[in-house]
Amino acid sequence: MSSTGKWVMTAARQVDYEIIETFDLFNPENPELGLLPGGKSSALTRLVVMDHTVDEIFGERVRHYFSVNRLSVKYLTLPGGDENKNLDQVLRIASQLSEIGTHRVGMPPIAIGGGVLQDVVGMAASLYRRGIPYVRVPTTLLAQIDGSVSAKNGVNYEGFRNRLGTFMPPPRTLIDRSLIASLPERQIRSGLGEALKMALIKDPVLFGLLEQHGPRLVSDRLQDSGAENNAGPGREVMHRAISGMAEELQKNLWETDLQRIVDYGHTFSPTIEMQALPALLHGEVVAMDCVLSAVLAVHRGMLPPSEFERIVTTTRGMGLALSHPMFADPSVLRQSLSDTMRHRDNQQHLTLLKGIGQTVFVNDLTDHELERAAVVMQELLESGEAGLLSPQGGR
Repeated sequence: MSSTGKWVMTAARQVDYEIIETFDLFNPENPELGLLPGGKSSALTRLVVMDHTVDEIFGERVRHYFSVNRLSVKYLTLPGGDENKNLDQVLRIASQLSEIGTHRVGMPPIAIGGGVLQDVVGMAASLYRRGIPYVRVPTTLLAQIDGSVSAKNGVNYEGFRNRLGTFMPPPRTLIDRSLIASLPERQIRSGLGEALKMALIKDPVLFGLLEQHGPRLVSDRLQDSGAENNAGPGREVMHRAISGMAEELQKNLWETDLQRIVDYGHTFSPTIEMQALPALLHGEVVAMDCVLSAVLAVHRGMLPPSEFERIVTTTRGMGLALSHPMFADPSVLRQSLSDTMRHRDNQQHLTLLKGIGQTVFVNDLTDHELERAAVVMQELLESGEAGLLSPQGGR
């Protein structure tokens, strides 16, 4: 026998999870909220986690739902906001899961809230007993069209966004568009920032919907008031955004390929968002990153200035700001890119537009290009006017 050995283990894990569109979810006659993944029922006690805002708006209806259906649950209410997206909240959830004696499979907790709550509950579920299933009920537009599809969970750590995290999608996510009808307009605009990203990278039809209906989408909160069967631009925007995200993530769910077009708008924004907390919302910063990346593409002669103007007009039409002082600071942009490159194996893998719905990856962005782009972002900040960008010589 040899004195040394080597064993190579190869395994594959099949992952299936469903995203279900429903309506009037908290109506006791709608069975979806009380079902387990796979559509089964259970008499065991389950943990229902909400954030404070959701509890104030929907808490009475949620409690009524489980009471009328005689389902055994225990409630935990947590603070929302990125400033509370941390390990302390994960441990609070884990303690409650232990207190009710949560099983490995048959007692999945239910997370009802925005993206922060979804990430925190998902993180706790992925760690508890090395992973238990959970159910996601997103209540913000951002969480419904973006986070609902993702397999990722995470918490902020040492000043960095989602620095600690796991890959573990819930087997069941319930989408009820009527839940966002009570959101402040700013939350709707933030969610549309992620829809804008999806439109720019792969869906000109979605971009056209945002371009044509942006102000109405915000004021109507995607509810399609007056539309037959409640099916109008709001529903189509949501469907196209979710479908586009699902298509991109399914082919690279574990991010083994670090070139991801869905990272458009997420190169400079993570660092800036954390530095700006709580002044800026996630989708607001993503939209600014989309504009900055479009500026870089125009300067390279890749994106026609006319399409840049459409991007600016559409972004503004949805009530989203085009820039922020940190996007006009070359040193901040360099720092943001440097940190993101660590997440991309020291490569830029920067997604740039060749046109609306067309992308290319670059790895040779220079400091000079960032400086030129920062000048434009400052001008956008000061004047609010886009102007036309020439490919080679700046403005």
